[in-house]
Amino acid sequence: MQRSHSTPSWFDGADVSLMAENRMRKGQSKSKPAKYPRPQQLADFAKAHLPTMHAFRVFVDAGGLMSYGASTFEIYTNAAEQVAKIQNGARPSDLPLRQATRFELVINNRTAKALGITIPPTLLERADEVID
Repeated sequence: MQRSHSTPSWFDGADVSLMAENRMRKGQSKSKPAKYPRPQQLADFAKAHLPTMHAFRVFVDAGGLMSYGASTFEIYTNAAEQVAKIQNGARPSDLPLRQATRFELVINNRTAKALGITIPPTLLERADEVID
């Protein structure tokens, strides 16, 4: 199938399943964080007419379609509080695991329009932020 639009140059020939298989062959655990391309590179999916969903809004700001994930403000605040406790003498093993409680849905309506996608009004109403 030939596409009438261009694929991002860094994506040419890439296959996500092959990349994951290659990581496993090298002995890397699935739990290790993957190295993601820069947000602008991921946003290039939109230029290739591929809608994308992300965990952090930075990718939506760069042109991705939408994100749903923990508030980065809350993540950094929790981390700073944990660091402060450790600097004040607390043992890291004594600190409770803290999970995010605030999640954000951010939709880039401009990208949706460029992709020819209509986001349902009910989803737009639920979004914490809509980029027009």
